[in-house]
Amino acid sequence: MSAPRLALILRYLRPHRRTVLLGAAVLVVVNLLSVSIPLQVRGVIDDLQDGFSMQDVLRQAALILALASVMGAARLWSRMLVFGVGRQVEATLKERIFSHLLRQEPGWVQATGSGELISRATSDVENVRRLLGFAVLSLTNTALAYALTLPAMLMIDPWLSLAAVGLYPLMLMVVRLFGGRMMRQQRRQQESLAGLSDLIQEDLSGISAIKIYGQERTEQGAFAARNRVYRDAALGLARTRSTLFPLLEGISSISLLLLLALGSGQLESGRLTIGDLVALILFVERLVFPTALLGFTLNTFQTGQVSLERVEELLQRQPQIVSPIQPVPATQPPRGALEARGLCVRYPDAPRPALVDVCFRLEPGELVAVVGPVGCGKTTLVRALGRMVTVEPGQLFLDGVDVTDLSLPDLRERVAVVPQEGYLFTATLADNLRYGVPEAPQERVELAARQARLEADVKGFPDGYATLVGERGITLSGGQRQRAALGRALLVEAPLLVLDDALASVDNTTASEILASVRQQQGRTILMVSHQLSAAAACDRVLVLEDGRLVQQGHHRDLIHQSGTYRRLWERQQAEERLQVVET
Repeated sequence: MSAPRLALILRYLRPHRRTVLLGAAVLVVVNLLSVSIPLQVRGVIDDLQDGFSMQDVLRQAALILALASVMGAARLWSRMLVFGVGRQVEATLKERIFSHLLRQEPGWVQATGSGELISRATSDVENVRRLLGFAVLSLTNTALAYALTLPAMLMIDPWLSLAAVGLYPLMLMVVRLFGGRMMRQQRRQQESLAGLSDLIQEDLSGISAIKIYGQERTEQGAFAARNRVYRDAALGLARTRSTLFPLLEGISSISLLLLLALGSGQLESGRLTIGDLVALILFVERLVFPTALLGFTLNTFQTGQVSLERVEELLQRQPQIVSPIQPVPATQPPRGALEARGLCVRYPDAPRPALVDVCFRLEPGELVAVVGPVGCGKTTLVRALGRMVTVEPGQLFLDGVDVTDLSLPDLRERVAVVPQEGYLFTATLADNLRYGVPEAPQERVELAARQARLEADVKGFPDGYATLVGERGITLSGGQRQRAALGRALLVEAPLLVLDDALASVDNTTASEILASVRQQQGRTILMVSHQLSAAAACDRVLVLEDGRLVQQGHHRDLIHQSGTYRRLWERQQAEERLQVVET
């Protein structure tokens, strides 16, 4: 094992060094007792040969029973201590990783993939726990077992002892050979089980689509195929185990038979007593389990080291979007004025910038629309306003303060972003609405629902605001999910409200009522991204993006009379609407 890896393991154990050292000390006691008990048995057997009285035998038996009881209790204590360290490290690591992931920018999380991150936070952390618990305990116990048992055996008969343990390296080789295969098969079994779980979860979430298209048989076939893969993986693992353990028992039996065969000759020659032979048998049996376990321990140790490095790699990843070291206090009271000065945004590894030299200003209380062709940078602009993507200093200002100088909590208290796909948690509707302000009273929750025109829908829910919203809000319609997400943002009462096509699933009448209700709140600035130019027509101004550049801005009635992107989009939308009327 390399020095950096050892240093990393020791760093994780350092906060628990007292517990680890106490566990190691208890293991020393356990192994000393396990060596002394066979020696006590040897003494009793040899004394019986000399006519030892029954009273003395019972006294010696009681002593051996007491030693065995103390050894059992000490072994249990050592396991609790060392395994407890592994569990504590596991719990601490999970909290650290979860907290660390919450600080990362959404783009990196999405690019990395939730499956990869969940794997590191669960499977890899579990491997680390086995490394710092089971592997440390097993390696320490094996080292102590050999260090204390072998000298005791050699003192009884050196050559007989070496002959008895001579087959143990073969046992270790067998375990190493089969252990790697077992770990691969176990990983394959876990992966196939995860595939089964993913399919079940996906089908339960999409049960409506399965019913609509009548694909029950297709899904049953997919499940049967994955189930067969899981069955084959489980059977392969069972076969390997069924082969390995009889092999280990066979090697152990051969070692014991060799000891009995050679020991019987020593008994006849008088160089060995019956007590000596019994003690050697007990010692040999005592070394079987640590030797067999050593192969598994080494595999666990190696797997744990790899997982530890993967966890460390994740924890070393620093978020690109952080609060400044010395944030500037936000202006009070907040007004919602927004200004972009040459705003440029470029995603990592992207061939060209998503936004280029965008300049505009929003006055407090304005309702401004952002329109443009698909891929023109509208969503990137929304992400920049909430600092979900990297924004360079001196490009974006809120109430005259550079957003990069504001702490992230201050910025996100003043900018409420409603994405097109409003994510809802598996909780009550009220808890989803008050997610941004968990302590908000019920009155504020109901007010936000009224402003989002959700109140009438709530009355039709079985438990009103206490209705449990299914996973990702699946129990609600698309329009209800969008209005619930909008109500959540309205409850925050941020001075700048950013709607990323957040009313796309809402009919025009309801959308107009929502905007009118929001505009009644004095001083609230609204930036609305929309594909519906009819909604943009009702706004104070329209910003037109194309290829990441702000190519036009002004009122709808002015822009439709100017040649350019907006007029082209307007004419195309009018033609599509006329075509739909003709078709109907």
